[in-house]
Amino acid sequence: MMYYDGYHYWGMHMVWWIVWLVFIFWIFVLPYDIPGQRSKKDGPLELLKKRFATGQINKEEYQEKKKVLETV
Repeated sequence: MMYYDGYHYWGMHMVWWIVWLVFIFWIFVLPYDIPGQRSKKDGPLELLKKRFATGQINKEEYQEKKKVLETV
């Protein structure tokens, strides 16, 4: 006759602890900014400045687009 003293279920118990810890991590840690990620706070003017700084647009384009953004 086999006696079940519960040690067979210890593995499943640990799995549930891991599931809950991952769930809690997902809820409380992931919504915050993680260093190295692109900032979500960059507005259109900041993006325009970055494009000008990297040379994607010239000075005239930068000034035209800046005027448009400032009037909006």
